[in-house]
Amino acid sequence: MPTTTDTLGELLQQHFGFAEFRPGQHEAMRALLDEGAALAVFPTGGGKSLCYQLPALAVDGITLVVSPLIALMKDQIDFLQRRGIPAARLDSSLSSDEVRAINDRLRAGELRLLYVAPERFNNERFLGDLKRLKIAIFAVDEAHCISEWGHNFRPDYLKLAQMARDIGAERVLALTATATPKVVQDICDGFGIKPSGVVLTGFYRPNLTLLTTPCTPAERTPLLVQRLRERAPGSTIVYVTLQRTAEAVANFLKQHGFAAEAYHAGMNAEDRTKVQDWWMADPARIVVATIAFGMGIDKSDVRYVYHANLPKSLESYSQEIGRAGRDGVPSIVEMLAAAADLPALENFVYGDTPSEQSVRSLVHDLLTQPEEFALSTYEFSNRHDIRQLVLRTALTYLELLGALRRGTPFYAGYEFRPLTRIDDIGDAFPGEHGRFATSLFGAAKRGRIWYGLDPEKAAESLGVERRRVVKALEVMSERGLIELRASDVRDRYTRLTDLADEDRLVAELVGRFEHRERQEIERLAMVPALVEHEGCQVQSLVGYFGEVLPKPCGHCTYCLTGKAQAIPALPPAATITSLVTPRDLAELTANNPGELATPRQLARFLCGLTSPVFTKSKLSRHPLFGVLDEHPFLDVVAAVT
Repeated sequence: MPTTTDTLGELLQQHFGFAEFRPGQHEAMRALLDEGAALAVFPTGGGKSLCYQLPALAVDGITLVVSPLIALMKDQIDFLQRRGIPAARLDSSLSSDEVRAINDRLRAGELRLLYVAPERFNNERFLGDLKRLKIAIFAVDEAHCISEWGHNFRPDYLKLAQMARDIGAERVLALTATATPKVVQDICDGFGIKPSGVVLTGFYRPNLTLLTTPCTPAERTPLLVQRLRERAPGSTIVYVTLQRTAEAVANFLKQHGFAAEAYHAGMNAEDRTKVQDWWMADPARIVVATIAFGMGIDKSDVRYVYHANLPKSLESYSQEIGRAGRDGVPSIVEMLAAAADLPALENFVYGDTPSEQSVRSLVHDLLTQPEEFALSTYEFSNRHDIRQLVLRTALTYLELLGALRRGTPFYAGYEFRPLTRIDDIGDAFPGEHGRFATSLFGAAKRGRIWYGLDPEKAAESLGVERRRVVKALEVMSERGLIELRASDVRDRYTRLTDLADEDRLVAELVGRFEHRERQEIERLAMVPALVEHEGCQVQSLVGYFGEVLPKPCGHCTYCLTGKAQAIPALPPAATITSLVTPRDLAELTANNPGELATPRQLARFLCGLTSPVFTKSKLSRHPLFGVLDEHPFLDVVAAVT
């Protein structure tokens, strides 16, 4: 249908019940429909999702939405289905039956919107299905993840722009809440978005009072309690860095009479959902959370956001305070800034940088594989002492450098448990098929409840092809005879080069990781600089994102007090040699020559930074593990060197 301004307005009223657009929404939709590519940079809660949901109803074909946030996908699909708009998602939380049903609807042309995680594009069958469909809009949420200059770089995002071209997407829409001018340029370059297609509504939020309060670690929790007692009741988020801090602060607040619960990634999904629902149900409740909380949550009346620890970047800070006052009502955000947080935040950055030794070991291993091979990121992570997310980044870099090509992942293991007697399962199939189904239980390793099966080994022992084993398991699951779950995912790769390229690839990877490390440390230093800024702090914050605020805001700590602040310096820490003697180091390295072979590995151990090799060797239980966790990482490297 023709997509005139009137048409979009009619669809807005008809399907969503809104009388008018929010700032920037209509401009982004027009750029998408008229120019074929647009970037929408709206603050958290600014209505980014409508910029693809509404055009999806105005064009012929399917709208593909790429998002890393499962919670956001679920919420949006519920929202769309309540309005009679056919939408679905494909993500890791779905069963094989659910995935199959959605793929059938996709091929039948029954969906208007499909939400997927970026990792889904590594599935060759899924890509094949997309190439046979009319992809009207390719929408990428959290688009800043494409940029290595961004604060939340995700390696799978680097390939999305090419994927959009490969599947013949007619229009591309990129969306983010936080993007510096450099990140905006990277997004536009990647997706071919013209300057006229960029819509920025600005980062300035006039209803937010932005407070920063320098303090010592000992003052921080009492200050938080004082703030909570002084203020009017209202929905509250308290952000902290560590999972154990979330638990400790939540318990402290409970002891002082507040309705508070912790929320972090270490909790299981059911418990996290319970806490989120509990918090959403009553505006007087407080959630103490790591940054795992808040993504995709549709709650407009958050009145207070406190940072009990320093955020890791201005991008993170902007996104987290953006969850307050999304209804336009005055709200307060306050950072309790203590210098003691910096070493821990810096150590997170240093802990993610693999050693040159680990990088060389990885590259050599990959270049000596057969031309076609499969790997387990868990096994390779342990083998080369590289964290799994960092390993995935390295593998993506190697793809972009032309050394590897990734194929469709597969499951190397399955777990299943019978829902009826095994004999009855055999009787459910005729003749030889029943005997084969029963034989799978004999080929599996039996646990207390679940059976574990390697389909490759089972196929070999039973003299059949692997696909017959997998098919039998799936059929038994479909008929309700067993509960089936896949495990041990393996990634297929094609090796495109050989050992002649080893030195070049190692140098390239080491350089990229070192650059990333420097950049993250510089980004972290901007947070205390904002607290101590001599001038309007809001002007400084929005200026970081390229927005010019013509006059001081009048509602930040500097504007309210008229003076700059200073974060109290850390008290002198105990000297490194008083906590770890040369004799201790000599004994450590002699007993663990492989795990602590380099100064950087030794510094990671002493600063308490976990790594696959420390977990495997149980070194993280050693009494000296983390003994220098309050010392700057580079100081520890220099000392042990």
